Amino acid sequence: HDALPIFAGARALGDQARASGGTVVAAGGCFDLLHPGHLRTLEAARALGDCLIVCLNGDASVRRLKGPGRPVNPEADRARLLTGLRCVDAVAIFHEDTPDALLDALRPDVFAKGGDYAGRRLPEADTLAAWGGAVVTLPLVADRAATRIIERAAARAA
Repeated sequence: HDALPIFAGARALGDQARASGGTVVAAGGCFDLLHPGHLRTLEAARALGDCLIVCLNGDASVRRLKGPGRPVNPEADRARLLTGLRCVDAVAIFHEDTPDALLDALRPDVFAKGGDYAGRRLPEADTLAAWGGAVVTLPLVADRAATRIIERAAARAA
């Protein structure tokens, strides 16, 4: 399965950064229909440390979270696009509803989420607290959510 080599590379990258005294940052999300809001969030996440590992919701996880019509793009394509971004150092796919098990394996110093989670306590906060990690909510880029982009496209096609 594609997730295994991707995960192995992500874990090795985190271990290497930590061994040299660096800060490991993880960011999570579906990243379906990659857009400028995603890019700004990922760039801001990368600026928090020395490497950025994206914890990507697998296809089944996205369907459970967003509904039966999602994802628009399959996990392999989403992972490929993310790894093509200059700010992303590695991608690891998870298939559960939350990235907790993946975060526990990667042990990032910081877990960054987009601003759509601002003001809410993220369940991942308890996971990161186990090794002294922190959760950071990054600013939201207004009107750039993939769901809104899909809605606008559907309205134009109607």
